[in-house]
Amino acid sequence: MSTRSFAIGLASTPKRVLPGFGLSLGISLTFVSLMLLLPMTGLFGQLAGLSLAEYWAIITNDRVVASYVVTIGAAAVAAIVNAAFGLLLAWVLVRYEFPGKRLLDALMDLPFALPTAVAGITLATLYASNGWMGRLLEPLGLQVAYTWVGIALAMAFTSIPFVVRTVQPVLEDMPHEMDEAALTLGASDITGFRRVILPHLWPALVTGTGLAFVRSLGEFGAIIFIAGNMPYETEITALMIFVRLQEYDYAGASAIASVVLFASLALLLVINIWQGRFIKRLHGGHG
Repeated sequence: MSTRSFAIGLASTPKRVLPGFGLSLGISLTFVSLMLLLPMTGLFGQLAGLSLAEYWAIITNDRVVASYVVTIGAAAVAAIVNAAFGLLLAWVLVRYEFPGKRLLDALMDLPFALPTAVAGITLATLYASNGWMGRLLEPLGLQVAYTWVGIALAMAFTSIPFVVRTVQPVLEDMPHEMDEAALTLGASDITGFRRVILPHLWPALVTGTGLAFVRSLGEFGAIIFIAGNMPYETEITALMIFVRLQEYDYAGASAIASVVLFASLALLLVINIWQGRFIKRLHGGHG
């Protein structure tokens, strides 16, 4: 074969920008199957032994329904608090230079590194009636430990990195000239933030808040020590699953867990669809 024919053959062969796609895809699918699909298959396998009536009776039990209310309510409060303070922390970390900035930035990841049980014990110790914070709040009529407030506090502690780390990269990519342009045109700080900056941060903020909410729905270790675990008052859904497992009622535990799973997946799906449409609409408006 001549050199020219060889060159033509190479030119006609489709080239891959990134080689090794088949191997990479195979490894990725294997990992996903072992780490995600296999446990979910086991969960649905447990549910296969239940009739529809039995499944409905388990997930609509009065005590379980009360745990849904406590969990969702506390998770919603924690997510809203994290949305406000997570945005503020991300803004401070990106827009300002100050001593200890690197330390504060590293502390944002502490809830990821700290065992959740340790976080729960620490929070319960601090906010108990004889704790450092509890003895200051109790004379004011504010009780945190062993109430739903303590549950929301523990959820906020474990999930705030999701908001900070989701918003922070968007802020870093946003040029400072946007702030200055809004102020130059006569807008106040609040108006400039609301009309110029927030529209660009909104998808990241909603995504981070949604992730924080979903994370809080399944939290167990940080909550169990500060909740008090009183039936119909401070019992969370994760505790109901744990109780069923302690009773060797694997089908019942799987049924309750499936409710949390479906709710989390549905919320994540809605967030992803909304975020994609929002970004497309935003770019279309700019175009």
